[in-house]
Amino acid sequence: MNFIEKNVSVEKAVIILSKNGIQVDVKEAKIILELLYLVSKNYDKPKEKKILYP
Repeated sequence: MNFIEKNVSVEKAVIILSKNGIQVDVKEAKIILELLYLVSKNYDKPKEKKILYP
């Protein structure tokens, strides 16, 4: 999985997760980040509904 820009380092993810009471190692944090990048890449933003008036 290749992402051109990864804005969050694995080390930073470990720190953020630990501040929220989640203890992970570097390997687990890398997997979590890959999952989040995959989800964000495949997320479709809701499209605006056009209201048609008669």
